[in-house]
Amino acid sequence: MSSESPNPVSPDTDDTGEAVLTTFHDGVGRLTLNNPRRKNAITLEIAAAIEEFCDRVTADDNIGAVVVDAAGSYFCSGADTRILAGASADPAAPESVAQLSAVYRAFVRVGSLPVPTVGVVVGGAVGAGLNLALAVDLLVTTPDAVLDSGFLARGIHPGGGHLTLLNRAVGRADTIALAVCGQSLSGAQAVERGLAYAAAPVPDIPAIVADLTGPASRDPELTRRVMASVRLELGPPAVTWDSAIEIERGMQMWSMARKGQNWSSRGPGRS
Repeated sequence: MSSESPNPVSPDTDDTGEAVLTTFHDGVGRLTLNNPRRKNAITLEIAAAIEEFCDRVTADDNIGAVVVDAAGSYFCSGADTRILAGASADPAAPESVAQLSAVYRAFVRVGSLPVPTVGVVVGGAVGAGLNLALAVDLLVTTPDAVLDSGFLARGIHPGGGHLTLLNRAVGRADTIALAVCGQSLSGAQAVERGLAYAAAPVPDIPAIVADLTGPASRDPELTRRVMASVRLELGPPAVTWDSAIEIERGMQMWSMARKGQNWSSRGPGRS
């Protein structure tokens, strides 16, 4: 971890070899997914690093805001397919449940942080990557970024509370359009639907992020108290996020068993 001020735009390489890059500066914690060669797919190592970062933020009362972004030209392509293929081999096995739960837990932790979180999506977010984008409080994206549920295209049921996350962002109709009918949103459309806070070209994003995190980071104690009230008063929808994960788990495991270990295809019977 570094106390240096983070770069306004994430690096294009992963030369450090670290799964996640973290910085803490002037009351702002930044978490950068650092697996660009795999479009920042969430591995078990990345999931563990996200949890470690969240532990640090939760424990450090001097942190008043968090930024979540990614190295390279694509925010997150979802859970690493090697995790999904392993779970498909024996979906009911304790190890399969534990590995998928580790991925889910990572973005649940981001969505439960005691400070406002700002996500930066460049390129796109799909599947569990969209879950991570939906877990932040405020999403800033590029107008041409693609936000895609992606589970349908993979031939599996959504997981990680995906339907609840979408519903609380865009409502029932758009949730069905995205998760069941295979539609996607551009960054500009995401702003129109209320899923994203702002869409802007990459050079303009750092200023937007600074405007959002600056006031919150200057008085972390007050920020944390206000956010505690936000979480208590606004809360999740009628079904809690944890409940949604359990509701979806059985159907996702069923769909993985149906698919088997053929993760080179987009869905059952497809090449």
